[in-house]
Amino acid sequence: MTTAEELWDARYAESKRIWSGAPNAALVVEVAGLEPGRALDLGSGEGGDAIWLAQQGWRVTGVDVSPVALGRAAEHAKEAGVDGLIEWQHHELGKTFPEGTFELVSAQFLHSTIELPREEILRQAADAVTVGGVLLIEGHLEFPDKSQHQAHADVHFPTPAEVVADLGLKDGRWEVLTEAAHDSVKVIDGKELHYQDGTVKARRLS
Repeated sequence: MTTAEELWDARYAESKRIWSGAPNAALVVEVAGLEPGRALDLGSGEGGDAIWLAQQGWRVTGVDVSPVALGRAAEHAKEAGVDGLIEWQHHELGKTFPEGTFELVSAQFLHSTIELPREEILRQAADAVTVGGVLLIEGHLEFPDKSQHQAHADVHFPTPAEVVADLGLKDGRWEVLTEAAHDSVKVIDGKELHYQDGTVKARRLS
């Protein structure tokens, strides 16, 4: 059976750059106006989000399951001159999780074609947010590449409302700031793809 590390190492080894290098658009929109502090970027990939956060003054912990991606992200951070603001950590989320608490925990597109305990990971992400801090979850509502629909017809993409309910973000300990679906455009392997994503942003009150 293919492990998550093997799956993603193979994916990243397919080309020198899979993603555009730009930060996720929802991250840029939702982080605007936040006071920089400690940020945790879960599933940091080639480092686009972590590097952008560091450029805004955040001290970032970037986490990924793929050593290939982490090595590439570290190179990009050095090129951008922010390597001193980012710590890269190797974790298979669901088995291990970074220590500490953070003013921002960002989980951008934690999806996989093999088993991934996403809700469990997002609960850990919520627990890692300090009081007054922000949890930001961005997820697909459909496959960006429409050809994957038939191959993975059993995959369910939770809506923002389902994420909020699953994590109990309306139990009084959180203030939900964003709970919305939206159109997205992403460049993957040089192709521009149009699809739907969902955003959940919540501030921890206690």
